[in-house]
Amino acid sequence: MKRPFLLSVAALLVLSGLVTAQIVRMKAPEGARAYVISPKNGDTVSSPFVVQFGLKGMGVAPAGVNQPNTGHHHLLIDLAEMPDPSLPMPATDNLKHFGGGQTETELTLPAGTHTLQLVLGDYLHIPHDAPIVSERITITVK
Repeated sequence: MKRPFLLSVAALLVLSGLVTAQIVRMKAPEGARAYVISPKNGDTVSSPFVVQFGLKGMGVAPAGVNQPNTGHHHLLIDLAEMPDPSLPMPATDNLKHFGGGQTETELTLPAGTHTLQLVLGDYLHIPHDAPIVSERITITVK
């Protein structure tokens, strides 16, 4: 058989659900945690404002860099629920990726009450096992 035919058959099997890919989540080290350094829970800020990310017990590495005990930040803005931890996190207006290894960002949000939460993703944007998630903080933008 020719290679293109085999690839087509493999693609059909995957698409039909007969073969599924297994996503392996990276183990999180014991005691690792993410947190928002600034702003603090309950703060009132003016837009734009800077959000600083904190991480203990792990290192920060850009997306695509597969090193043990590392990851990169994702910021959830006004999301009540976490994305499915078994899948790569989607990039949306409410779920920002910092795959360059950034540890802070400037946000512009409309006036009102907002929530912010960090989730660490591995080199493929998949939360660790167990997920490293900050507390959800609430801020007010004036």
